[in-house]
Amino acid sequence: MADMQLAATVAGRGLDVEFSVAAGEVLAILGPNGAGKSTALHIIAGLLWPDTGKVLVGGRTLTDTAANIQIATHRRRVGLLLQDPLLFPHLNVVENVAFAPRAHGVGRRGSATIAMRLLEDVGMAEAAHSRPAELSGGQAQRVAIARALAAEPDVLLIDEPLAGVDIGVATAVRGALRRVVAKQGRSTVLVTHDLLDVLALADKVLVLESGRASQSGPVAEVLAAPRSQFGAQIAGVNLVGGTVAGPGVLRSPSGALWHGIPAEDIERDQPAVAVFPPTAVAVYRDFPHGSPRNVAQTTVAEVTAVGGTVRVRGVEQPGGGAALAADITVGAAAELRLASGDQVWLSVKATEVRLHRISHSAVDSL
Repeated sequence: MADMQLAATVAGRGLDVEFSVAAGEVLAILGPNGAGKSTALHIIAGLLWPDTGKVLVGGRTLTDTAANIQIATHRRRVGLLLQDPLLFPHLNVVENVAFAPRAHGVGRRGSATIAMRLLEDVGMAEAAHSRPAELSGGQAQRVAIARALAAEPDVLLIDEPLAGVDIGVATAVRGALRRVVAKQGRSTVLVTHDLLDVLALADKVLVLESGRASQSGPVAEVLAAPRSQFGAQIAGVNLVGGTVAGPGVLRSPSGALWHGIPAEDIERDQPAVAVFPPTAVAVYRDFPHGSPRNVAQTTVAEVTAVGGTVRVRGVEQPGGGAALAADITVGAAAELRLASGDQVWLSVKATEVRLHRISHSAVDSL
């Protein structure tokens, strides 16, 4: 198996990104719509010529703008799995999967053997002789996974394969992906909005915002300490951006000070974020007194039920930061009787806040 490296810019789409995926590793790319996630995949697949950049897979150069190298898509050994399965309607399931090995010169019997093995891997062997029109959406997507792998790609690109699929179907398709990705051991890049996809499939995460990587690293590390608005939204935590004002103190763009525990060495004036869970936030009608060192006033944007708790979400922070959220008990919500437009105070103990440094390039994503 081969590793994959991408470094590319596309000025018209605001993309300037660089990342690598080790052989057998799954990298999940997260980011809001328009961040450049699909653009990055299209460059790797050879569907888009970047303004500048390179795509390397193992020892092969697939794209090199400086050397004017652009290997054709069908010669890249890169598999692309999209939200739409795009199965050939005139072929049955096993013929769809066998198409790629047949196109590479494998005989009819050999390609059928390869196809049946992959259909077994994704749990679709019993539907081998069905037509695509007879399949459900989840079944068609599992066949598409088998077909993508039948070409024996060095790199597998997966672009939102479960978007718009109901929960039960998504679970089955996700399980099929997990089995084949682990078994095949190929370098895989997964574009998704779903945290469950990340947790079930990915080894590492790259958060892409406004065409640039705002954070990357192992899944547990990124989700435990998100350093961008979108990363915090995905992880379900609060995030306040700013600069370090002193030991254990962050100053937000509005001038407010947030006290917390540094998770690493951070120097004064360095860009940083304060991260804390909604469960650590208390909500008051009046300015709170007592032990909390972090207090912020906000306007309630919405109040919703989340499981056995009530989530209170404020409006956007001063300076354009993401809205803060608090998870409170049903009893507390009943006592406060909050509604959209109410003014409230949020408080968080310093011991619940973690301060993390961020790169200067990630500041724009906050």
